[in-house]
Amino acid sequence: MIKKIIQELYKKAHPVKAKILARFFKTGKGEYGEGDKFLGITVPEQRKIAKDYYQNISLNEIKMLLTSKIHEFRLTALIMLTYKYKKANEEERKQYFEFYLKNTKSINNWDMVDLTAPNIVGEYLFNKDREIIYKLTKSKNLWEKRIAILSTYAFIRHGQFDDIIKVAKILINDQHDLIQKAVGWMLRETGKRNIKTEEEFLQKNYRKMGRTALRYAIEKFPEKKRKLYLNNLFKPT
Repeated sequence: MIKKIIQELYKKAHPVKAKILARFFKTGKGEYGEGDKFLGITVPEQRKIAKDYYQNISLNEIKMLLTSKIHEFRLTALIMLTYKYKKANEEERKQYFEFYLKNTKSINNWDMVDLTAPNIVGEYLFNKDREIIYKLTKSKNLWEKRIAILSTYAFIRHGQFDDIIKVAKILINDQHDLIQKAVGWMLRETGKRNIKTEEEFLQKNYRKMGRTALRYAIEKFPEKKRKLYLNNLFKPT
């Protein structure tokens, strides 16, 4: 099964795109994606391959793909896991959830987190205790913290906002750009569904938020209001 998947992925390889992606995902020395290797395969192409093979691939085989240094091998494996999760019963979902958290070292770039954490971690925890999310916010691992944030997207989509507000408070001063962006993004998604909740948070915290998080959070606000927030001049009416 793995050989077939790898063959399909290599058929889609594009050396020029691979170089572009390597720069885009910061694979240089000292950057967050250092050492990651790309084949230059688009996400839609990976989704197509994942759909063709996910039903018959085992967790052991997914684990093998996750050990690869090739980015698309790991991402395709994770996409297959999300497809398996969606079709699974509750016992299987628990297994996939636990497998995901045991393999966070391989979930080591933002696209992998963003495309999978809400659909596995977030969805699994929707009607369960969410303590693990707060444990992940304390992690020294960048990607585990981003998993914590992105997992709340599942709750946001279901109209639950308490956890993103709590997570945002914890990570409000995190120095990493990718955490700032994720916090701001999830606050913006909250505002799309409940602007009152987002603005209550911002009015209390916007002066101490990182600028990146603030910019992402208020991206869809009217220009006049955006400028007031950015210039520390906003006052609630």
